[in-house]
Amino acid sequence: MFEPIGATRAELASRGRKVVRRGARQVLLIAAGDRVFALANRCPHEGYPLSEGTLGPDCVLTCDWHNWKFDLASGAALVGRDPVRTYPVVLRGDDIFVDLADPPAERLRLRALAGLDAAMADNDRTRMARETARLERAGFDAREALAHAIVAVHEHLEGGMTHAHAAAPDWLALSERSTSADLRLAALLEPLGHLAWDTLGAGRFPYPAGERDWDPAAFVAAMEAEDEAAALSFVHGALGQGMSYPDLRPALAEAALAHYADFGHSAIYVLKVGQLVERLGEPVLAPMLEALVRQLVYARREERLPGFRGYGRTLAAWSGGARPLAAEDLIGLSVAGVLKRLSASADRAPRELFDALLGAAGWNLLHFQLDYDQAAGRKIADNVSWLDFTHALTFANAVRHLCAERSDLWPAALLQLALFVGRNRPYVTADQNVDDWRIDEPAAFVQGEMARLYDHGTVEPIIACHRLKVLFALEDELAYAPAAPWVGVVCAGVNRYLNTPPKRHHGLRLARQARAFIAQEG
Repeated sequence: MFEPIGATRAELASRGRKVVRRGARQVLLIAAGDRVFALANRCPHEGYPLSEGTLGPDCVLTCDWHNWKFDLASGAALVGRDPVRTYPVVLRGDDIFVDLADPPAERLRLRALAGLDAAMADNDRTRMARETARLERAGFDAREALAHAIVAVHEHLEGGMTHAHAAAPDWLALSERSTSADLRLAALLEPLGHLAWDTLGAGRFPYPAGERDWDPAAFVAAMEAEDEAAALSFVHGALGQGMSYPDLRPALAEAALAHYADFGHSAIYVLKVGQLVERLGEPVLAPMLEALVRQLVYARREERLPGFRGYGRTLAAWSGGARPLAAEDLIGLSVAGVLKRLSASADRAPRELFDALLGAAGWNLLHFQLDYDQAAGRKIADNVSWLDFTHALTFANAVRHLCAERSDLWPAALLQLALFVGRNRPYVTADQNVDDWRIDEPAAFVQGEMARLYDHGTVEPIIACHRLKVLFALEDELAYAPAAPWVGVVCAGVNRYLNTPPKRHHGLRLARQARAFIAQEG
C-alpha cells in the first residue's frame, strides 16, 4: 500500500537525498535524474548510514565505510554480499508515495536461505548470523537455517559425516537452554560455521542411488565390504518403507563397532545422528543417513594396526574371566596389558568394566603430559593432543547408549574403550600435582563450563565442538550414574582439559617433520 512519505520531488531536486523515519525504520530517498529511489538507510553489511554514501553513475550507491556498492533499482550488491532493502515508489504530482509493506513471509524466508547459501559458500560467519536473524524475524524457526545448511552441503562431504554434524545436536540443546535470544542464536551459529569450514572449496561427491528392501544382515555385510552403493541401497529401501532412525540404529551400531573405527568416531556419530534427527526432523533424515553410511564405510579400521592386533584375539576369546576390576587395575598398562587384564574380568557385569575403564581414561586425561602438546621435536607418531584423551569419554557415552539397545555389542565396546586407555599410556605421567583440578560439585562445574560455551572465543570449530561434546557427555554420564567411582577423576580431568589452553599452531614442528619425512623418501 503506497503512502505519502513526507517528501516532495522539489525538495529532493535541491537536496539530492533525504532520510525519513517511520517508527524504528529509516528510509533513504534519493533523486537520480528524473527518478526517485527509496531504500533502507542502513547498509546491510554493518549498518553504516547509506545517506552518507556516494552516488555514482548508473544509479550506483557506494557505502563509503567498506566500499560496498548497490544498484538503487534492485538493491543488488554489486560489490559486497547482502542486497539492500528497496521500496516501490510512485510519483503523484510533486508528492512521493512509497510502499513500506513487508514482502510475504515466504519470500523473506527464501531470500534469507539464499543468502545463507552464499554465506556458507564464502565461510562468512557474519552474514550467516544476519541471514539466520532475518529468517527468525520473518517468523520462522531459526533452526530451519541449520536443517537447510545440512541439506545444502550434503554432496560436498567427500568422507561423509564430520564433527560439525556430530556436535550440532549439542549446540542445539545448548541453544534451547537459554532464555536469551542472543545466546540462542550464538549457539545455533556454531554448527553453521563448522559446516561451512568443513566444506569450504570442496567439490561435489554425489551419493549412489538405488534402492532395495531393508535387510539388516545384508546391510552390515555391505558395510563390512566397504560397498557404499550397496549399503546405501538398503538405507534408501528402509526410508521408502517408512522406517525411522531408531529402526536402523541397531544395525548401524553393529557396523560401527565391528571395528575400532576411526578412533571411535563411528560409534559417536551413530548416537549423534539420532539426536540430530530428533531435533531437526524429517528434512535431515535421509542426508544424515547417507553421510553417516559414507563415514562408516570409509572409516579407518585401527585394530588392524600392529599395536592393536591383540584386540581381535581378545574379542574372539571373550568369556571365562570373573576377576573384579577397578580403574586402578588398568592405570599404567599398555594396550596388550589392558586387553589381558580386561579379559580376566570378561564375566563381570558390563557396568563394572565400563566404570573401571572410564575411570582409567579419566586418570589419563588428568595426567596428560603437556610436553607432547607443546614440543616441536617429536615424531609424527607422537603428535598427541588433548583430543586424543577426550575421545575416550565421548566414545564411552556413545557406546553406553548403543549397547542399551544391543547388549551383544558390549564386548566390542569395552575392548575398544580399553584401546583408548592403553594407547595413551606413553603420554601420561603420574609425577605432577593435580590437586588444583579437583571438583567438589560436579553438576555446578558442568553448568558453569557450559555457560562459557556461548562465547568461547575459540577460532577453530573443531576445538570448540570438542569442548561442547565432552561437557554434554560428562553431564549425561553424571545424570546416569552420579555416584560412580570414576566421577572425581573424570571431572578433574575435564576441568584440567578445559582450562589448559592447547597449542593449536605448530609451525616449527610442521617444518621439522616435513623435512625429516622428505629426507627419508629416497
